[in-house]
Amino acid sequence: MKLKQLENMISIDDDTTDENYGTYFDKRSVEQLLKFGLILLDKPPGPTSHEVVAWTKRILEIPKAGHSGTLDPQVSGVLPLGLGEGTKALGVLLFGPKEYHALGRLHSLPSKEQLDNILNQFTGDIYQRPPQRSAVSRQIRIRRIFELELLEQKERLILLRVLCEAGTYIRKLLYDFGEVLGHGGTMIELRRTRVGQFDESYPLVTLHEVADAFATWKEKKDDSLLLQLIHPIEYILSELKSVVIRDSAVDALCHGAQLAIPGILKISANLQQSELVGVYTQKGEIVALAQSTMSGEDIQKIPKGHAFETKRIIMEANTYPKRWKSQATIKEKLQST
Repeated sequence: MKLKQLENMISIDDDTTDENYGTYFDKRSVEQLLKFGLILLDKPPGPTSHEVVAWTKRILEIPKAGHSGTLDPQVSGVLPLGLGEGTKALGVLLFGPKEYHALGRLHSLPSKEQLDNILNQFTGDIYQRPPQRSAVSRQIRIRRIFELELLEQKERLILLRVLCEAGTYIRKLLYDFGEVLGHGGTMIELRRTRVGQFDESYPLVTLHEVADAFATWKEKKDDSLLLQLIHPIEYILSELKSVVIRDSAVDALCHGAQLAIPGILKISANLQQSELVGVYTQKGEIVALAQSTMSGEDIQKIPKGHAFETKRIIMEANTYPKRWKSQATIKEKLQST
């Protein structure tokens, strides 16, 4: 199995990896996946996203899990869940688009021309005030509608596909349709069909399937079902550019050090300054999220200097051996000489 983000990279230097430390990202055990895993859940209508996370933690007997973006209780669909330390990577999905299929009822019967005009008006940047029952301040804000497609119409009922920026309220969108038409509009049913790069073409799982797979593992020591439904957390980061580092640099990053050029082995092509990247071991494990302080061209030309500023550490410290010296250790040695 290969990671998309680690393909076609530019080599800066060569090194070998110590097989005694770390784990290849696609060879993790169930225990490891429960700490660095991703579940693509098909949320049912009814429970809140918070309740779904709480149930998942109880089912899997883990202390920590999180979701990538709230779905209202009555809304179903794609809800990526991060397990354990994998929750630290979920924020990346907030940058990606969301897709919804919405069933709405207009309070008047529009002509085809009127409906086409509405779709055109609401494609692109729109002004939107969050509804009264929302978790955010009700300030008017701009959200982008990338695609707006009428899939089906039956008299006053319309089925829409909406590809939009995160934070767009689809219920409010249908309400605004009705306001422009003059007689109002109401959302009847909503399903989220895509979050970032994850859509319904991926194998979505239900909470019942998660519970059955976990019980099979606990009772029969059969991990085959769990290994099918828990994915490496690295899948979340497939749309980010990447950096591969030496084993000797891994633990230093986990303790808060910044990534310097001598620790870099590979970088993504066309890397620009100030880009958010994933930092990986040679085994494909995510170490941290970082922001580039140099362009890829500079990294290839300059022999030393800090090239990335660490933003979020994901790997646990001491996964790889310590091969660096702290400032305190250096100071002690200087004082003893």
